[in-house]
Order: sequence, then structure tokens, then C-alpha cells
Amino acid sequence: MMLVDSHCHLDYPDFAEEGVETIVARARAAGVGRFLTICTEIAKFPQVLAVAERFEDMNCSLGTHPHHAADATEADVPAQLIIDLANKNAHKVVALGETGLDYYYNHSPADVQQRIFENHIEAAAQTNLPLIIHTRDAEKDTMRQLREVGQGRVRGVMHCFSGTQWLADQALDIGFYISLSGILTFKKAEDLRAIAKSVPLDRLLVETDSPYLAPMPYRGKRNEPSFVVETAKVLAELKGVSLDELAAATTKNYLTLFDKVAA
Repeated sequence: MMLVDSHCHLDYPDFAEEGVETIVARARAAGVGRFLTICTEIAKFPQVLAVAERFEDMNCSLGTHPHHAADATEADVPAQLIIDLANKNAHKVVALGETGLDYYYNHSPADVQQRIFENHIEAAAQTNLPLIIHTRDAEKDTMRQLREVGQGRVRGVMHCFSGTQWLADQALDIGFYISLSGILTFKKAEDLRAIAKSVPLDRLLVETDSPYLAPMPYRGKRNEPSFVVETAKVLAELKGVSLDELAAATTKNYLTLFDKVAA
């Protein structure tokens, strides 16, 4: 069995005391064979890249989270900068993001978020790198931008999915994947589990979003890549397949979507 943690933040200080090597070793022992560590601020990309370069089985993304859009204005994160950085570091960068829209916290004005998101979409179209999408309380605007700006030129994943059936259906309609985190295991996540059942097995990924959102039975603790197994177990049960089958399917999906990952 080999699982992939398709979304984690291993450059975060939450892992500094124990050490990323220890965290990765524990994940490998649990059956996690690949990792995608995620960039949330272009300014901090060098430290994200530095973590990924320490491990052969780890890649990274490049992008600005909507929470940080106001800190990184459109002039700071033009599409061409994203393109140039991605091309320069193509040995490790396999995706753009996480990017998108978040109207729940509104840490950045909506119009600024939309402009930064548009730049990422355009960069994805020009590099053919998949987008890692964060969307919260912004489903219609997220899909509108993906359709209007992307115009069928982009692909990607709705990461840490916790949205509506409408969003899942819309994302699948434009060829996107759905990634499920530890939220799937939470007791009150009945609606999310129902949506997960509706998503075809060949369009699903699993992730931790660590250090956040630890799954049951670890809820409340710092999350880490080894815990992705717990989410995979619940998803396998929902889909009516074995854990080995779920692992094989989601790993294949990961390598299909993030096709710049070295075989």
C-alpha cells in the first residue's frame, strides 16, 4: 500500500521542534510514499522549496493563499513572476497554489483576492501546471473565475473540500479533482461524507492539510502526514473498496494530476 499526502505544510514552525525528517520517516512507516508541501506566500517560497529539496519523494507548489492576497498585491505577484519561478524550479514545483477565494475570514478584500487568483489561473494556463484551489464561502466566484479566466485551459484540485454538492459537481464538470482531509472523519461531517460518496473514485485525492485538521482519533492534536491513513480508511469505507484499492486509486490520481512528479 502506498498513500500520498497531497497537501501539507511542512515548512511551518509546528514541525520544527520534532524535525521534518522524523515526521517524514513516521509517515513512510505508515505507508505514505509521496508528499506535496504547499506554498502559501510567494515571499516564503524559498523555505518551502528548501524543505522539498531535502526529500526525493517530496514536491512542492508555488503560490499565494487568499489570506495573504492583500500582503502580496497584484504588482507583487504578476502571472509572469509565478511562471518564471515555476520554470526555474521545475525539478520540484509541480503545482500552483494554494490560491483561490476566502470570503469567510476576509483577511484580504474580495477584489484583491480575485485579481491575485486571476494571475494564478493565467500562470497555470501558460505553464500547464495544475491549480490547488482554496475556496470558502466563495463558491460561485471561484467557479466563475475558473471558467471565465481559465476558459478550459486549466486543471487542478479543490483542496480540503468542505463545500456543497453544487461545488463538487461544478468542479468535476471542468475536470478538477476533489481532495478530502481529516474533516471527512469528523462526527458532524455527514453532508461531506455524502458528497464523497458521489465523487468518482478516479477523481479523488486524500490530504492532511497538516498541521491543521487532524482526523479522528487525533482531532485536536497537531496534524501530520502519517495521519492521512485515517482519512483514507473512512473514504475507502464510503466508496466500498479496500484500503489498498483506495490507496492505489488516489495515488494514481495524484500522479495523473501532478504529472510533473518524477516517476
